Amino acid sequence: MNHSPGHASRPPLRRVLVLIPTYNERENLPLIVARVRASSPNADVLVLDDSSPDGTGAVADGLAGGDPAVHVLHRQTKAGLGAAYLAGFAWALQRGYDAAVEMDADGSHRPEQLPDLLAAAADADVVIGSRWVPGGSVVNWPFHRKVLSMGGNLYVKGMLGMSVNDATGGYRVYRVSALRRLDLSAVDSQGYGFQVDMTWRAVQAGMTIVEVPIRFVEREVGESKMSGSIVSEAMVNVSRWAFIHRSEQVRSAVLARQTRRREGAWHQL
Repeated sequence: MNHSPGHASRPPLRRVLVLIPTYNERENLPLIVARVRASSPNADVLVLDDSSPDGTGAVADGLAGGDPAVHVLHRQTKAGLGAAYLAGFAWALQRGYDAAVEMDADGSHRPEQLPDLLAAAADADVVIGSRWVPGGSVVNWPFHRKVLSMGGNLYVKGMLGMSVNDATGGYRVYRVSALRRLDLSAVDSQGYGFQVDMTWRAVQAGMTIVEVPIRFVEREVGESKMSGSIVSEAMVNVSRWAFIHRSEQVRSAVLARQTRRREGAWHQL
């Protein structure tokens, strides 16, 4: 699903970096890295570990030691998903990659679908693996979790006027050229809020966003990092962004009306 006019002759994505944030994912990490390397052997992997107390960082170092395509960025504190991805984006920008991929460590984002997302990036600045478009699905989610996610995305669409169906989705491909156009230094949201924040910035910048249906599979090992405070932050931010956006629309409409009146008065002279 395309959300703005396409741009022809985009350069191919020759160097792709898969960003995998981790906090206490010792058991999941080797599995997800192996699946990424099998399904997209030309892509590199960067593990972003927030000093996991369970030894995930050491596991990541072991994987990197056995595979030159796997890299590790050890972060000193648990600063959250958004901060981890921003660090990963900076790493990709500094090293000349063409695209950065967001992927969870817990297997909920299936690496086997990454080739589909990368193929869609041929005609897009941002590709979102979407649960809430035809062909998308979620597995092992309780009813209340589906309602929360679908309701949250409907709220985002209604408040911000975006046509994106899964603005909170965390399986994404960003062209590095798109990241360079965004003011990443101004992004300070976490969790759901981070994904919506990045989507909203891309929409406002006039970027082409494509949604590709994915099958989202809830983690089987470990605990979810999602919390009520993260969801609350997202909703508060969306409301604030919507207020600013609507205020700007009203201001633009008033200025346009005043301009038309001045021009009409001038023609009557």
